[in-house]
Amino acid sequence: MVSKNQIKLITSLQQKKYRIANKLFFTEGVKGINELLESNFELEHLYTTLNDFEEVPSARKTIIQENDLKKISALATPNTCLAVFKMPAEKPIIETGLIVALDAIRDPGNLGTILRLCDWFGVKQLLCSKETVDIYNPKVVQATMGSIARVNVNYIELAAFVAETKLPVFGTFMDGENIYKSVLPKEGIVIMGNEANGVSAVLEKLIKNRLTIPRFGDLQKTESLNVATATAIVLSEFCRG
Repeated sequence: MVSKNQIKLITSLQQKKYRIANKLFFTEGVKGINELLESNFELEHLYTTLNDFEEVPSARKTIIQENDLKKISALATPNTCLAVFKMPAEKPIIETGLIVALDAIRDPGNLGTILRLCDWFGVKQLLCSKETVDIYNPKVVQATMGSIARVNVNYIELAAFVAETKLPVFGTFMDGENIYKSVLPKEGIVIMGNEANGVSAVLEKLIKNRLTIPRFGDLQKTESLNVATATAIVLSEFCRG
């Protein structure tokens, strides 16, 4: 059984201020939980409607009813399990290889998908501006499908970092160089802009390498690509060389 205090704590973790205050976050579903259990994330407590997760000590596991799971779940249709994990301390930035930097990405699904893309394409470092949605937002964690355990994520003053870096800096714009005809390096920072406004004016001034994903449609009326879709294309081209 889950207590009223536990329900109150877990549901409060849907808000960033309570995640920060308690240094806790949660994820739902067998796959996502198993990914984090096999990583360096430390389990606080697991709630499950099934007698599974045999490797988890009984002191850190509670078998609950479906009605109780609905009370703590952030999903419209709850899964069979929910696990609360401790937030790890932020690690130093990895300043080698290809780095993805996000400028005020607001949509949790986009951030989660981009993190999965970083994992898929071997990008070890994701940088987020302070205005980007919180990586421990339940919707973000859910969308990463466990990739949150394999990519280093740092929230920084992005403009200050870009101004000082020695790595080449790339950004995506409508008037940039055709990415399919560009010679792309193995190391660099790729900045992806806000869903509605693109790359901010402050950052745009610091970007020396402007790239574009050309439109091939006959009417040329599509204004932009979804930022996660654009990130997939950009990373594919950088990895292809």
